[in-house]
Amino acid sequence: MNASRPEQTGEARLARRLGLGDAVLIGLGSMVGAGVFAVWSPAAHAAGSWLLLGLAIAAVVAYCNAASSAQLAAVYPVSGGTYIYGRERLGEWWGFAAGWCFVIGKTASCAAMALTFATYVVPDEWLQRLLALAAVLVLAAVNYRGVTRTARLTRILVTCTFVVLALVLVLLYTGEPHHHTSAPTSAYGVLQSAGLLFFAFAGYARIATMGEEVREPARTIPRAITVALAVAIGIYLLVAVALLRTGDPASTTAPLASAVDGVGAAWATPIVRIGAALASLGALLALIAGIGRTTLAMARNRDLPGWLAAVHPRYQVPHHAELALAAVVGVLVLTTDLRGVIGFSSFGVLLYYAIANASAFTQPADQRRWPRAVNVIGLTGCVVLAVTLPWTSAVVAAVLLAAALLVRRFRTGRAESARS
Repeated sequence: MNASRPEQTGEARLARRLGLGDAVLIGLGSMVGAGVFAVWSPAAHAAGSWLLLGLAIAAVVAYCNAASSAQLAAVYPVSGGTYIYGRERLGEWWGFAAGWCFVIGKTASCAAMALTFATYVVPDEWLQRLLALAAVLVLAAVNYRGVTRTARLTRILVTCTFVVLALVLVLLYTGEPHHHTSAPTSAYGVLQSAGLLFFAFAGYARIATMGEEVREPARTIPRAITVALAVAIGIYLLVAVALLRTGDPASTTAPLASAVDGVGAAWATPIVRIGAALASLGALLALIAGIGRTTLAMARNRDLPGWLAAVHPRYQVPHHAELALAAVVGVLVLTTDLRGVIGFSSFGVLLYYAIANASAFTQPADQRRWPRAVNVIGLTGCVVLAVTLPWTSAVVAAVLLAAALLVRRFRTGRAESARS
């Protein structure tokens, strides 16, 4: 079964302008974003001295998910990611569930990135919310002007983030190690830390969702996903070891800044804050682009209002989808808090990748690049990590998914009655 291409249906197409380097950087901009500055505190609080084990579990699940996504993207190189894969391999309902989980989960991620950016820049809560709103509007405008501008700005932001991270790592690895007492932990705590750390790894989805804008997608997308994830895992491992070597990351909400201050380099703390702000903007920029493309794919199939399927005649981007996303995220940053949206996002994204692994499992031998065991491990890992997340986030996300499925069932039932 082949995914329907826009050129086969007469719909407007997105432009294939991105090469391998652009795709890798968009993925890195999402993975090495605010998470590398913020995720360590809750993860270390859950895992204690077993933080590296939590990181390893998150990395294994992320690798399996990335392998499944790459294998599927090589066969279905169109916008939509697992929304398309689920439809083609498992059926329309599974595709809809994946698309909905992605849209709601990553919309929450957009709010999380905007709020993280603002938290590092200004102290006052309402100023933070207004600054977060401004960031959403500005970056949505950048995406509106075309994907090449998105890739160009992402390249600048990722470069700045890497420069700051390099400075931080040099300071931490050359500073004197500090001994500390880790918080008590358990197997459940390790799994919860893995689920929280997975939030930071999940950016490679943005590469797959932009399959319609990548040159030579069957070759470029699998390579870009693999390279981006490998670099991100290496960076997170270096940061985790450095933090455990120099202090207790569970004791502060800004562990990198605290660690730098703890080794006698307080002069670098403002630089760390600037790096965190830039990383958050890079992640937010890539998120807006990826969600817009999945929304476009769902609207093309009438799983979302058809108005969202519009492609700008000049800039060749899903401009209606991106405008709608900016409006929703704007409301979220004015009404929600950071911890709530992170847990909600993780649950939705883990379900999204569970469907990706199940879809990849059904591919025939001539489409396979990895053994089916990879898909099984990825699917199992996603489910296990999802159920270890805070129950309030899981319940809210599950209720929204159930409501969306009921609405779709009602709409399809009415359409079938009208045809009969």
